[in-house]
Amino acid sequence: MKQPISRIVIIGAGQAGAWAAHTLRQQGFDGTLSVVSDEERVFYERPPLSKQVLAGDMAPAALQLFSDEAIDAMNIDWHKPARATAIDRQGHVVTLDNGTELAYDKLLLATGSRARVPVREWLSLPQVYTLRTPDDARRLGERLAPGKRLAILGGGWIGLEVAATARAKGVAVSLFELGERLCGRSVRPEVSDYLRDLHLEQGVEVELDCGAIELAAGDGGGLVLCRDGQRLLAADAVVVGAGAEIATELGRDAGLEVGQGLVVDDHGRTSDPDIYAAGDVAIHPLLGFCIQSWANAQNQAISAAKAMLGETSPYRDEPWIWSDQYDCNIQILGIPASGDSRLVRRQSGDNQQAFIYLDQDDRLQSMIAVNDARLVKLGKRWLRAGTVLPADQLADPAVNLMALKP
Repeated sequence: MKQPISRIVIIGAGQAGAWAAHTLRQQGFDGTLSVVSDEERVFYERPPLSKQVLAGDMAPAALQLFSDEAIDAMNIDWHKPARATAIDRQGHVVTLDNGTELAYDKLLLATGSRARVPVREWLSLPQVYTLRTPDDARRLGERLAPGKRLAILGGGWIGLEVAATARAKGVAVSLFELGERLCGRSVRPEVSDYLRDLHLEQGVEVELDCGAIELAAGDGGGLVLCRDGQRLLAADAVVVGAGAEIATELGRDAGLEVGQGLVVDDHGRTSDPDIYAAGDVAIHPLLGFCIQSWANAQNQAISAAKAMLGETSPYRDEPWIWSDQYDCNIQILGIPASGDSRLVRRQSGDNQQAFIYLDQDDRLQSMIAVNDARLVKLGKRWLRAGTVLPADQLADPAVNLMALKP
């Protein structure tokens, strides 16, 4: 006879961990719910860190996903700050770095990701920043003042958002990207060109295919950026936005199946039926790669939490991420477009446009929409329904696309 579930452990207290805990209690789980967090601050969202928090327009307390009263009502057995160091799968026990052992019936890994820093020694330099916590945003924000210069290493979404926020504060910005174009892993060349032009128009210095950058302490508390021993420029601060490392080591060391992230099914189950994973650390079950977005972390965690309690709620959401840069809200829907995708460009106004990619059957594969949330909402319907789309109507700004409802 199957034993009832009375002990659940969640490792990680970010977006995924928060929504898993919330869902478990909402679904009626009244057993021991232990949450392990390597930060004292818990259950907060990260997207505003590079935007409103860095700009000084949002207090860190506003990042919290649930009210203090709602969190207290979850009756969580907190372990923070603490780090899980080992999982005994046979004994169903998690060991923490302080020696505490937590028994579990079901375990959720929501360990997320961390900033990738190409040269670890850079972290010892006080002028070098990554952007993963509210404290990171606060410290960097204190450096961003008119007349200062910021260097950004990495032309992905975080680097571009930081560049936009810094320029709005009157900071000179130089951005260095190792690849040949911006956001090269997630968008096609025409979108990379759009992003480059957007930042150039705002005064950001952009250098692509930049080669290896070296950092050295400069005069007056700043840093000097060099390449091949030659000085490039002096900066008051450097942000490293060179991508993320998926935090798979805990699951890997426990013998779980690992690819780019932890391999899970569409219920969040790993190769161990009593261990689940959600968020950045888990591979999207349909796409085969990790999705780093708050929507994915939230919805995959909700699905996994329900599955722990025996409810079938498969997670099959299409990828959706967004980025705010200057006066542009950029939303990315669907999988990265393939080389044989058909591009349809829709220009609805000076500051509203979309890059729409259709497959060989004229069905939506992905889209990048600028200041057009309504189009993205329609796109989600088209994706789910497999709607065949007329390219000429998509491209014509005079056509009301609501007529193309699935």
